Order: sequence, then structure tokens, then C-alpha cells
Amino acid sequence: MSAEPDGPEDRLRRLTTIWSRALYPVTSTSLTRAEFEEQLLPLARRLSELLRVRSFDADAAKAVGAALVEAHCTDPEALSRTLDCVDAYLVLYCGGDGPQDELRMRSSRLQHAMAAGYAHALRRRTLAEQEAIAQAALRAQGVVAQALHASEARFRAVFEGAAIGIGIADLDGHILQVNEALLRMFGLTQQSLRGRRVQDWTHPDDAPQTWRLYDELVRGDREHYHLEKAFNRPDGTVLWTNLTVSLLRDADGRPQYQLALMEDTTERRLLNLRLRYEATHDALTGLPNRTLFFERLEKVLAAGDGQRFGLCYLDLDGFKTINDSLGHAAGDRLLVEVADRLQSCATAPGEMVARLGGDEFVALTTGPGTDRTVDELAERIMNALVTPISIDGRDLLVRGSLGIVEGPAGERTAAEVLRSADITMYRAKSAGGNRSELADPEADARAITRHGLTTALPAALERGEFFIEYQPLVHLGDGSVRGAEALVRWLHPQHGVLGPDRFIPLAEHTGLIVPLGRWVLEESIRQARAWRVWHGGQDAGPLRINVNLSPCQLSHPGLVQDTVDILERAGVTPDALCLEVTESALIGADDDLLKPLRRLAEMGVDIALDDFGTGYSNLANLRRLPVSVLKLDRSFTQGMQQFPADPVDLKIVEGIVTLAHSLDLAVTVEGVETGAQAEQLRVLGCDTAQGWYYARPGPPERLHDLALADAKG
Repeated sequence: MSAEPDGPEDRLRRLTTIWSRALYPVTSTSLTRAEFEEQLLPLARRLSELLRVRSFDADAAKAVGAALVEAHCTDPEALSRTLDCVDAYLVLYCGGDGPQDELRMRSSRLQHAMAAGYAHALRRRTLAEQEAIAQAALRAQGVVAQALHASEARFRAVFEGAAIGIGIADLDGHILQVNEALLRMFGLTQQSLRGRRVQDWTHPDDAPQTWRLYDELVRGDREHYHLEKAFNRPDGTVLWTNLTVSLLRDADGRPQYQLALMEDTTERRLLNLRLRYEATHDALTGLPNRTLFFERLEKVLAAGDGQRFGLCYLDLDGFKTINDSLGHAAGDRLLVEVADRLQSCATAPGEMVARLGGDEFVALTTGPGTDRTVDELAERIMNALVTPISIDGRDLLVRGSLGIVEGPAGERTAAEVLRSADITMYRAKSAGGNRSELADPEADARAITRHGLTTALPAALERGEFFIEYQPLVHLGDGSVRGAEALVRWLHPQHGVLGPDRFIPLAEHTGLIVPLGRWVLEESIRQARAWRVWHGGQDAGPLRINVNLSPCQLSHPGLVQDTVDILERAGVTPDALCLEVTESALIGADDDLLKPLRRLAEMGVDIALDDFGTGYSNLANLRRLPVSVLKLDRSFTQGMQQFPADPVDLKIVEGIVTLAHSLDLAVTVEGVETGAQAEQLRVLGCDTAQGWYYARPGPPERLHDLALADAKG
């Protein structure tokens, strides 16, 4: 029998064991290694939790670094070994099945925060030690007359045994004495320091206030100062320190010496730089990542003063196909090659290329003439993709869709600029790809509005923002109202009443068309029930309700059962319902797609073929479709609105009506707007019609009034 897989606690224990083995040899502690491991366990558990939480908590990670200092892990090797352990094993043992790239990025950020917390805590500890040393020095001077020998012994013990560098100089800057720790930090000997002056240790990276603070101290205007300072070593390397300089006064309070305390921060600084690089650059391509790009773009946009920018947003066409067919390793090599080519396109001052993620790249250019330079940059990018890329012996043609945004700084935020570029890129992709498009504010506004409507759709259905208008279906023979088509509307809080052409495609794209269609069907059948109750009292025939059915609803497995349930709950017979399906939705439909329509037709529900004549279907297919009504598209009858009517339209409609009646199908015409048009359609043999000539879509009460007037007439 195979062993059970390790649980999360076991993996956490394993990580802690590895960590304690690496850290224990360089830790000053009286604990045994097993006890030290138990001390590290809650810190490892906290790192595991921080790796998986939704939002990154830098303060909590800093607290882990500070806890190491509190546990006496202050040896210079302690932080390096800890970060190496976290980098190698945290994601492996605590990442679970999460996205590895994201977890590695989060692990890198955790390391950065831990290092910052460790450095801050060590700095506090060091400053406390420095203060103790300074106080000891002052006390030693203050009691020199009373206990010179004892004071000198204590000071010498602190001076020589301290882990930080200590130096004493006179007020002219001549170095008088340094301890062994400072000599090791600089790589110097006591002899080599003779004759040196503090002012000799200037460095190009000195902060502007460094020597101003020094001058104030030696004049006696300042007691101490603290800053970060770089020093040149004899071997050509740079020593970075946390430097504290204090003024020592004699018994009468006159300035006499300056005391310098130095903590070597070189390795910590290099580590921070490495972590910063990893946090701001893409691990695969080495390009700046989204974080660094946003920092640069925000800086450019905040510049103002006539500054302009140009941005190219690139998405590779068909990259998913390459990944799926050749594997992710080949896809990664392709991305690296694309990144190299893009990098070679942006070499001018003010130009930058970054990888935002996946197969999305962005190039930025700045300067006064970006309207021209961004076009040139876009052309170089598109040309760079022309040459095939060889992967595993295959020459792959790589194409891309490019969105271009150009304009003055200071008018838009970085998020708004990138959103415009993203929208423009998808506009290029929807136009066939392998092309570039320039941002259009009106197109952006339309896309943003579509996105806003898409995200608002679910809540709108829950809040009851949809309503239905009904357009009468009139019998052309006697002019009686035979039913109505249900047309859904959206009463949007900001945009007012929206027609179905504005939101039905969005509902189909998101899948919300199924619950929305179910609601329309329920409301329409409930209204049909109300009409039938009233119409029955008038001793007249039943009114039928027509409801549109989208292709998504047609393929939904619950269509038939939902329809049956709704009819039964309303107490309405199936013959009161007609479902309209567009001709294009049924082109090439197989038996599986037609099966639910056949079942509904067998129950007594009428099926209408909507927009007939626009789908280019084979007329012979009509015999296999379970339809009972052909709904003729309005394009065939527009020519009848004028006199004389278009003879071609007359012949086409006459032929369709003859064909439909020969197949025992009724013919409904939509878009009837004039009396002459209605009369011509009646003469041609059409059965029912709808349009503004009879009534515009309106509330259910209007149909009630029309039917009442028809009954009285």
C-alpha cells in the first residue's frame, strides 16, 4: 500500500527543518537545534499564510524579518541563508496547486519585505548599541579624574570588542584611532590610516547634506547626525554603511573629538537591489514587468510642461495555438525571441519595452514629437515580427495586433491610458489581426459602455430593471388582433430605456441570456394568461404570444423542461405560445439541435422561423425544420411602401408565400408601415403582419384596448 501524501503541516515542518539547519550554525543562541526549530515554526507558518493570502501584507512579512533579529540571528550570514531558503523552498512546500509564476513573484516580494524588516530591526539594535557605546565614551571622559584606569578599561573593552566599526578623529578631521572592526570593513591597516583625514572619504553618491551636517558638527552646532554613506575601498569596491557621527566635548563642554560609528550594509544593499530587480522585471524575458512599467508611465504622465507620450500595446495573434500544439516550453522560447526583437526596436532615449504578462507587451516613447515617433516605433515593431522564428526546427510565423495611444501628459491616468491601448488593440484583433489601430475616444467610450452594461446585467435582472413591450400581430384577412410579440427592454439607471440590440448580444456573450430569456418567457406567458382570461369572456379566439429564442437558449439543455414548467404554472396551453428562432441560428443545424424544437412543436407550441430570407438557407431544408410559421424579413417588403410597388419584391414575396402555404406554413410579415403595403401583402396571401402601421410596441394594456376595439368593431 502506498504512503499517504504529505499534508500541509508535514510540508511546513519540512520547510522549518531545512531553515533551522541552515540558520542554526550562524545563530548566537543557547537553545538546542530542536528548540531553535520550534522557535522558527510559527515564522514559517506565517510565511506560508502570507504566500497564499489574496492581498499582499508587507508589514506582516517585515515582522517575520524583525523576529529573526529578536531570535539573535544577527550574523551577516543569517539573512542571506534565510532568503536563500525561502527562495528555494517556500513555494515548493507551501504553494500548493496555485499559479507558480504568481507564487514565485509573491515569494520574491516576501523576501524583499523580510529583508527590509530584518534591516530595520537590526538597525534599531545597532543604534541602541551605538548609543550605549557613545554614552560609555562620554561617561568615561566625565569620570576620568576619579576613575581613569577603570574607565579606560571599560572603554577599551567596548571599543575593541564591538561588532561595528568605531573611529575617533579630531575636529580638523585627522583620524586618531579606529577599532579592528572598522579596519576589516575598509580592508586597511593601522599604518595605512596614519595621516588620513575624514574629508578624504568623499564619494560621488554622497547625499547633498552629508558634508553640511559634518561642518555643523565640528563647529559645535550639532551634537550628532545619522545617514547612509558610501566609501571607496582600496581594492576598488564600494563599502556602504549606516554612519552615525557624534561630537565629544571636554569637561568644560568645549568640542574636542568626533566619534564615528559604522555598520556595514553593503550585502544588504546589494540584496535589496537584487530583490528590487526581481520584483520589477519579468523572470522569463528580463524585460521590465507591469509594476515597473506603471511606475515609468505614471512618472511620464505626471511630468506635464508640454511633455507628450506614445504607447504601443502588442498582443500576439494565435499564441495560444502555439502553446497548445508545441507546448509551453516552445511558447516560452518564442516569447523570449519576441522580447529580444522588441527590445531592439526601442533603443532611443525615452523609449522602453515591457512585458505585461502572457503574450502582451507594451512599448513607450516620450518627448515633444511622439505623434510621429510612436508611428515609427509601431512600424518597427510590426516589421520585427515579419521574420519567422525558429523553434525546435520549425519556422513559426508570428503576427501581432497593436493598439496605439498618443497624447499630452497630464490629461489621463496610467490606468486610463492602458485601458485605451487595450481596447484599441482588441479593435485591431477583431478586424483580423496583424495590424495596428490608433486609439479613438469615441470607440473607447463605446467599448467602456459595453463593458459597463455587461457587468451591470446580472444585478439589473435581480433589481427588476427589465420590462416587456408588446407589438400586436394582426390578421391581414379580417384585421383582427391575433396576438403579440414580446420585446424586452432595459430601463437602465444612467442610459434610460435600451432596446434589445444594445444588450442581448452582451447577454449571449456572458451566458446571462438563459436566465433573462427564462424571465421573458415567464412574464410573457403570464401576460398571455391574463389576455386569455379576458378574451374568453368576450367569447373570442385565444391570443397568442410570440417570444424570441436566442441560439444560446436553443442549445441549453433545460429549454424544453423550463418551457413546460412555465406553461403549467401559468395554466396556459402550449398553443398560446410561439417561439421565434432566427433563420441564421438554424442554418446547418443537426438533429441534436433540432430535437428540443421538435419536442416543443409536438406539444403544440408554434415555432416561427424569424428573419426568413436573410440566412441564405436552402429552401428544401424547410421540410425538415419543425416550424409552422415563416416570418418574412422586412427587407423584402420595403419596396411595397411606395406606389407602384417594386415588381421584383412582389414576385419574391409571392413565391415565398406560395412555397410556405404548399408546406402548410403560415406567413407573418414584419415592418408594415403603410396601408398600401398592408393591402398589397393581403392580396399576395400573407396571413399576419406587424409594424408601426398597426401599433408601435407598448404596454400590455394597449393590446387589450386594440383587441377590445376589434371586438366592438
